[in-house]
Amino acid sequence: MGKGVMSVGAVTVLALVAGCKTVEVGSDGARPGEQEPRSAGLAPGAPPARTPAAGQAPAGQASPTARTPPPPAPAPRGTPAPKVLMRQGDRNDQVRALQARLRQIGWLAANPSGLYGPLTVNAVKGFQVRRGLPPTGAADAVTWQRLLGMTRVPTREELYAGGGMPPAAPDKRCMTGRVLCLAKSSRTLTWMVDGRVVSTMDVRFGSQYTPTREGTFTVYWKSRHHVSTLYNTAMPYAMFFSGGQAVHYSADFAVRGYAGGSHGCVNVRDEQKIANLFAQVRMGDRVVIYK
Repeated sequence: MGKGVMSVGAVTVLALVAGCKTVEVGSDGARPGEQEPRSAGLAPGAPPARTPAAGQAPAGQASPTARTPPPPAPAPRGTPAPKVLMRQGDRNDQVRALQARLRQIGWLAANPSGLYGPLTVNAVKGFQVRRGLPPTGAADAVTWQRLLGMTRVPTREELYAGGGMPPAAPDKRCMTGRVLCLAKSSRTLTWMVDGRVVSTMDVRFGSQYTPTREGTFTVYWKSRHHVSTLYNTAMPYAMFFSGGQAVHYSADFAVRGYAGGSHGCVNVRDEQKIANLFAQVRMGDRVVIYK
């Protein structure tokens, strides 16, 4: 590595990460019960045409596919519609859980956001159609119970797959002085001065085999336009705290998210936030990394 490396073998760059596989949900087949075409007039002496049995396709026509979902059964008169629990425009934690469960079974490709938008409407509607429920696009009590029966409780990582996780409670070591407070459990960096939160941002830590070290450190070197000499990878706004490990901006993290991890560094994906942080942090400021 370049100037400032404290130990041999320290890794400083991002890991290449694998892409996510998006499950493509196909459209439903032909609708059963379409009107059959009328038969042409019969030639004199020709035997009468055989009337197909119920559910059997006329001669020369394909039978409806078995994958075609049944049409929604009409509710008996006087039966109240199921209570709507979530609908377009809602924003809350239950919507985030709905989105995470839809992702588990391939009906939603986007990361949970907590906002019930058009993508969620379409995902719910497709789920309802496939199961013979009225395709309203709103998550009513019946739809929600059906989804609960097909999925499991989402993990914290699934709920915040795209980031935005609320910061964990700051470690007691972060409550005095100027500290970069990094919580692995919430994947956040909180810049604190004398116990006051100045800014918070999403971060990505090292992978399982190249973990980010935990403990108390100090910023010993800042490099605005740093490039790793080991991997020839750009590390803008690098703030080194332990050997070759540093907090720095990661274009890969900005594009790919949490699909992978670094080689030990702390990646930040918001360039404007880390630019502001880089301007404020001084040599000797503490870095606290904890679970």
